[in-house]
Amino acid sequence: MMPPPGGLLPCIVVALVAAVRVDRPLCRSVFVTFAGLCLGLAWASWFASERLAERLPGQLEGEPVTVSGYLCDLPSQGSFNSLRFSFCVTRWHGVSVSPDQLALLPTLLRLAWYGRDGAGLPDHRLRLTVVLKRPHGALNPEGFRYEDWLFRKGYRATGSVRSVSADPDVPCRLTCQFHRAHGSLARWVDRQFGEREHHALIASLLIGNRGYMENEHWAVLEATGTIHLVAISGLHLGLVALGAGLVARRLLLALPPGRVSERRSRVLAFSVVLVCCLFYALAAGFTVPTRRALIMVTVAGWSLLMARQTPVWQSLILALGLVLCQDPFAPLDQGFWLSFGAVSMLICVFAARLRAPGWLAGLVLSQGAVFAGLWPILSLVGQAQPLAGLLANLVAIPWVSLVVMPVLIIGGLLTALVPALAGAVGMVFDGVLDALWCFLSGVSRWHWPTLDAGWPEVIGFAVVVLLVVCLPLRAFRVLGFALIMAWAGATLTAGRPGNPFVADPEVRVWDVGQGLSVMIRHRRKVLLYDTGPEVKGVFSAVESVLIPNLRALGIRRIDELVISHGDNDHAGGLPQLLDAFDVGILRSGEPDVVQGKLLRFPDREVRGCDSETLTLGELSVRLWQAPGNLIDGDNDASCVVTVGHPASATEWILPGDITAGVEASHLRSMTSFRRPATRVVFAPHHGSKTSSSVAWVQAMQPDVVIYNAGYRHRFGHPHPEVVSRYVAVGARAFNTACSGQLVLSVHDGARLRIREMRDLASFWISGPGLARKQCKIP
Repeated sequence: MMPPPGGLLPCIVVALVAAVRVDRPLCRSVFVTFAGLCLGLAWASWFASERLAERLPGQLEGEPVTVSGYLCDLPSQGSFNSLRFSFCVTRWHGVSVSPDQLALLPTLLRLAWYGRDGAGLPDHRLRLTVVLKRPHGALNPEGFRYEDWLFRKGYRATGSVRSVSADPDVPCRLTCQFHRAHGSLARWVDRQFGEREHHALIASLLIGNRGYMENEHWAVLEATGTIHLVAISGLHLGLVALGAGLVARRLLLALPPGRVSERRSRVLAFSVVLVCCLFYALAAGFTVPTRRALIMVTVAGWSLLMARQTPVWQSLILALGLVLCQDPFAPLDQGFWLSFGAVSMLICVFAARLRAPGWLAGLVLSQGAVFAGLWPILSLVGQAQPLAGLLANLVAIPWVSLVVMPVLIIGGLLTALVPALAGAVGMVFDGVLDALWCFLSGVSRWHWPTLDAGWPEVIGFAVVVLLVVCLPLRAFRVLGFALIMAWAGATLTAGRPGNPFVADPEVRVWDVGQGLSVMIRHRRKVLLYDTGPEVKGVFSAVESVLIPNLRALGIRRIDELVISHGDNDHAGGLPQLLDAFDVGILRSGEPDVVQGKLLRFPDREVRGCDSETLTLGELSVRLWQAPGNLIDGDNDASCVVTVGHPASATEWILPGDITAGVEASHLRSMTSFRRPATRVVFAPHHGSKTSSSVAWVQAMQPDVVIYNAGYRHRFGHPHPEVVSRYVAVGARAFNTACSGQLVLSVHDGARLRIREMRDLASFWISGPGLARKQCKIP
């Protein structure tokens, strides 16, 4: 938890007093630095406390409420015929909460309007009936965290829209007027260029509207490491500043000599640059990355205006300080680290050179340094560094800088002045963007080798590359280049390393929402039971949870992959998993259904769930499936897995989605087995009332029961009756919707230890009074 802002004031005062009284410059610098750090921490703590103070009371979750306000961003098309948008609330209507709670109700909501049948919002100011819930998302050590994103953006509640109407009585002050103007600009771009082939790229690059970007766009940009090209950032504002500065300077030079002094000329040029950058930042939505880029460009322009020999790092540090003052939560955004990291790499390469390299050499040096220098940062945030990015950026960055952005900006201005030119301008837009997109698509389709490296190798590679680029010693550069090539060759030709050794048996229950995925491992063997849900184009547990978390654990091979049955919440994302990992034997209770999900892998064998016992390190794994006719179709076809650890007499039972009828059959198959000292049961079918019969629960007598369910999901799992049955037998209950990821491990050969991810989560996820802290199993 962040310290209270007031609690840091004594530290600041003491440090400043000590800095004034001490005589030694070094000690004075230490005290001033300490005071500055405490002041920054207090500033961030105040921001955090103000944001967390806004919260939706638990009694309002799931209840229809009426709010008035205005749109805070550009609406975008979502899944299931939905429209997604941010909504700034100015008034809550008729909510039955205390006055203190009313004053702290959320002011910023993230909403989705489903079933709208193509209708748009009637106005910028609206009155909505919404059903809300507090911020919540999957909680795992790695991968995308929706709750982090919501806190970063300031959303204190999410929900769906039940009814929409215009509300002209909503006051529309400066912020509201800005968002309305930005929406009008977006609609103008759609009218002028909406029929163009590359409309999505035009809207993204011209005004920062990425709502039309589709999954295919993101896949190509991610594969080529060029996502930064469509995010309005330092590159785009730098180009605007450069163009505006050149034009302003040329116009000033055209004036009669002596009419404008040199200093006034620089002031006028800087003013023009600042106004143009500010206008472009506003046109792009004035988002957090855009504001950060505007600050950096302003600091750089001011340094040039003053025409002083100041260290280039001083300007970077000043920009960093201003960004953190304006937005203390900026470090939560990976773009913060990537943008300042990239600028730092470029300073290292070019700041100390006696003469500038040629344009080609400069481009190669800058891309090589940025590629190597950002690799550790990307690894830290759980992203890969695509090798294709080296080639793609060498071509794409000059093309976007010298051709695409000038054409788009000049063409947009011409269209605004002469609307009749929209058709011709649109054809030019499509021409320059088509060349870019054809190149990026081609690069993304090439089979690029993967540099599979650990932390020491990544950091060592970055250091060697930067030293080779920065140190002007020919012998060292030759030696360093040889080391880089030797390491790359050895990495590309070496076989994929095996799984890390795990001394104690471990079961990891991933938080995948309404679905199931469990990893079991011991020594170097890994079994994965189910892969969680997938909604095409919306969410894939494999991509968002399994792949980043398995890679973070060093997993390279899945020895046994068991898919309980073919339902999408248990078997989603299989092709992506097979692409990412070496998978040994694949089994399922519905092999034909699972085989149908692997059209890209026609030769992949999917075995049935035959009753047999496997070995996983010191673990025994028993497979079982109900014989004969099934009562509930695919659910009752689930492959039931029982994992036992003889040394500690611990047992885990994973029954998939079997119903009460199959539970009885499974109990009969277990009559010959002794009851273990500790038994962990995963509630069948997420705790549905069609499963976990009284007979099953009483016969199992579990010490621990685990529910895999989504937070406030429409199915209402786990059912209260089911919960009461497990409570009656004294089972300790966990729900991934509350706990996040669960790790169950056997220590010292006897003791079962259970760790909840929420105990390790950030204060904006697990803090007092928040959804995760107050989450209870019904």
